[in-house]
Amino acid sequence: MFVREIGEGDLAALLALYAHLHQQDDPLPDSGIVETVWQHIQSSPDFFALGGYVDEQLICSCCLVLVPNLTRGCRPYGVIENVVTHEGFRGNAYGSKLLQHTLEIAWSNNCYKVMLMTGRLNEKTFEFYESVGFDRHAKQAFIAKPPKN
Repeated sequence: MFVREIGEGDLAALLALYAHLHQQDDPLPDSGIVETVWQHIQSSPDFFALGGYVDEQLICSCCLVLVPNLTRGCRPYGVIENVVTHEGFRGNAYGSKLLQHTLEIAWSNNCYKVMLMTGRLNEKTFEFYESVGFDRHAKQAFIAKPPKN
């Protein structure tokens, strides 16, 4: 597997991979909106859409966002989101390799920490993230969502 930033032309492959992230997700808006969001992601120097490829097939991905910060000596922090491996490729350490590469990008950008959250509340998932270097006991996460209309 090799890891690289997901390019402009890889949007369809990324969206197809996201079918392995959530069993049910909100429907995508009009393709023009999707394309606008993708262009914004692609043009941001603080956003990394990373993919793991086997034989040119996108088999895993995650997003890293670097957040500017006025504490910790003005060092940024990173947030990782949308970690997914294609169901047919799970259990082969591809996700671990992708996250290790992602952390290297964060450290090379002087991040003082990297955070991620998971909605999969099972021990196997927790152990997976710990094997890459994350500490489930370091902080407590809270989530707020907008009220339903």
